[in-house]
Amino acid sequence: MKVLILSCKTGGGHDAAGLAMKEALEAKGHEAILLDYLTLAGQKVSQTVGDVYVNTVKTAPHVFGAVYKLGMVISRITKKSPVYYVNAKMGKYLQKYLEEEKFDALLMPHLYPSETLTYMKRQGIELPLMAAIMTDYTCIPFWEETRCDYYIVPHEDVAKVCEKRGIPEEKLLSIGIPVSDKFTKTAEKDKVREYLKLPKNKRFFLVMGGSMGAGDLEKMTIQLEKKLEASDEIIVICGNNKKIFQKMKKDYQHHENIHIVGQTKQMSLYMKACDILYTKPGGLTSTEAAVSGIPIVHTSPIPGCETENKKFFVKYGMSIAPRTIEKQVEKGIELLNNPEKIQKMKAAQKIYVDKNAAQKIVELLEKHSIKK
Repeated sequence: MKVLILSCKTGGGHDAAGLAMKEALEAKGHEAILLDYLTLAGQKVSQTVGDVYVNTVKTAPHVFGAVYKLGMVISRITKKSPVYYVNAKMGKYLQKYLEEEKFDALLMPHLYPSETLTYMKRQGIELPLMAAIMTDYTCIPFWEETRCDYYIVPHEDVAKVCEKRGIPEEKLLSIGIPVSDKFTKTAEKDKVREYLKLPKNKRFFLVMGGSMGAGDLEKMTIQLEKKLEASDEIIVICGNNKKIFQKMKKDYQHHENIHIVGQTKQMSLYMKACDILYTKPGGLTSTEAAVSGIPIVHTSPIPGCETENKKFFVKYGMSIAPRTIEKQVEKGIELLNNPEKIQKMKAAQKIYVDKNAAQKIVELLEKHSIKK
C-alpha cells in the first residue's frame, strides 16, 4: 500500500501527527510519503504561509483568537468559506502530483489539503481513499465543508461536535491522535536521566511552549525558581524560538539548576525524565504527554482550539489549568507533592488517550484503501 500524507508548516503538531503515521505505516511494510503540500506551488508559498501563522501566534495570539472566532461564525452561515476558495487554488498542483505518483490512500492531518482535495472531488477528479486526522480536541472551523471519506477524531465528544456541525456520523471514527512510538514505549526514568546526563536523585520540572516556543517561558521559569526547593531543577524547551532560546541561555548560564534547551529531537526522553510538565495545551503536545504518563499543568492557551484542548483535558482529569502563572506554579507543586492525585491523573490519561491510535489508523487504511 502506498500512502500520501499531506500537511503544511503551520505549527509543529500537524507534521508530528504525519510523521507518526509515516512511522506506523512503514513499520507494517507500507510505503508512506509525508509532503508539505504547499511546496507543490513553490517553497516560497509554503514558507510565507508558515511564517505568517507562526508570527501571528507568537506575537499576537489575540489576533489568532479573533480570526478563529470569526471562522466559527462564517462556518455557520456559509457553505463554502474563503479558506475553501484559497485552498482550491492548490488543486492544479496537487492534481498533477497525484497523476505522476499513484497512491492507494491519502491522509490529511491538516485542514488545508482536505479543502483542496474536496475542491478536486467536486470537479469530478477521481481520488483514492481520503482520511482526515483532526489534531485538536474540538472541531475547528471549516472541517464541515470538506468531503473526506473518513474523519479520525480524538474522542467521541469531538465526534458529537463534528456531527452537529454537519459531518455525517458514519464518517466519524473516534480513534485518537497518532503519536510516535517514541512516546508510547516505556522506559525507566533513571536510565533516561543517565542518557540525558541528568542527576537521578532530583525532581525535574519541564517547561515548554510547543514547537514554536510560544507562551511566557521566561515568566514561568522565574516563578518556578522562586518556589522550588534547593534540590529541584528546571528544564526549559524553547522549540524553534531562537530569540527566546538565546536570551534565556544567556540569562541562566550561571544557574546550574536551570537547563535551557532549543529545538530537540529528544522530546520523548525529556518527558520520560521529568516529574511534571508545564505546557500550553497544543493538541499534539498534550497527547504526547498523556501517552508518556507525565502529570500536566496546562498554561495559558493560544485562543481558539487550544482553549478547547485545555477544557477537554481538565474535564477528564488529565491535567490542571489554573488561570495565572503564579497559580500554575503553586498548584503544580501541590500536585507533585500528592502521589495519589498523580496516579489518578495518569490513570485518566490511559483511559481517555489511546496510545495505539497510529496503528489503528493503519488498520483502517489496510481495510478500505484501493490496494490492501
